[in-house]
Amino acid sequence: MAHHQSAESRPNRLPSFIEVLDRKTKPPVDLFSFYIYMRDQQRSVDYLDFWLDVSQHTHLCRHFVSELRRSILVETPDLEKTASKRSSYILDHLGDTNDPSGPSTEPHNDEKLKDQTVSAYLRQDNNGSNLSPQSSLGSRRSASAMRYGERPPRPSFISRNSPTGSDSSSPGGRVVARADIRASAEKILYTYILPGAEREVTLPHGILQDITVAIEEEGRDDPEVFDMAKEYTFQAMERDAFPGFLRAKVFGNIVPPSRFLRLVLGLIAFFAGMWAAFVLIFLDKPKHVRCWLILPFTIGVYSLASHQYHMDPLLALAGLSEYTFCNFSRIEEPYVRKMMMRRASMVLFITVSIGVALICLFIFVPGRRL
Repeated sequence: MAHHQSAESRPNRLPSFIEVLDRKTKPPVDLFSFYIYMRDQQRSVDYLDFWLDVSQHTHLCRHFVSELRRSILVETPDLEKTASKRSSYILDHLGDTNDPSGPSTEPHNDEKLKDQTVSAYLRQDNNGSNLSPQSSLGSRRSASAMRYGERPPRPSFISRNSPTGSDSSSPGGRVVARADIRASAEKILYTYILPGAEREVTLPHGILQDITVAIEEEGRDDPEVFDMAKEYTFQAMERDAFPGFLRAKVFGNIVPPSRFLRLVLGLIAFFAGMWAAFVLIFLDKPKHVRCWLILPFTIGVYSLASHQYHMDPLLALAGLSEYTFCNFSRIEEPYVRKMMMRRASMVLFITVSIGVALICLFIFVPGRRL
């Protein structure tokens, strides 16, 4: 429901980048479409995967600390007597860090404060505290914690028909172990950060060095370890990729392979129409025979206009947008749909005007047999 309310709350503007990442938008400007755009057109999907993995790591840390807080409140009412004053203060002021909508991406002060509180507790926990959900719950919880490899797919891989309000990344009744957080941080390090990593992302040397030292030498795994890298990749995607994504999805509805196919088809049909028109003129064929020129000229002009304007107007008027070759989604974002309809009407008007002009020219021009 929040997903629909957020879309209706911006009837006269395009979504922001943070709204796309936070899954508050609809096709064709949703997170799924942005992921496909980064993969197929920008060729830099590793940056988005890194950002999503760090967000997932943050959510994992939040869930661990929130579960720990609840278990301690249930099993140890006199927290101040059994734990350090520092841990007691952090846990008492943490609140419920579980966001039912999944990893939070909102850059609000309260969210940053929660992340800082979680990081502060995890750093202290690393420095000697042996509190964990398993130890506080005892036999009431299963010792088999959720492995990091079992986490659900990223939002970008979730079906666009799945409800965005569901807690797809919540471990549910299973307990997040402290080792899972460590494994999550190390996986990000070995996958994206270290030189020669499988999906190494380009980051400033200082940021890379700080992350490596924090994880490998200081033993940290709290969310603040990745803050600078996450902010850097966010700004890079917002500056370099997001404007092109909006242009591609708001002012067009076909992907580059479809554009190229329309270019080839348009050129073939247009030159075939021109050849047939001159043949019919110089053979002095009657006008009703020349009416067959409508077919090649219509196909040629329509295809070339679709290539030029990055848009198939008939598909746009039908409310369809192509996200991969010959795969379409409904245009559900209200403002995008409104802009698409206007642009499709303009392209269709231009196409019809040029087509009618060419057809009339070659049908009604006097014939002359050579």
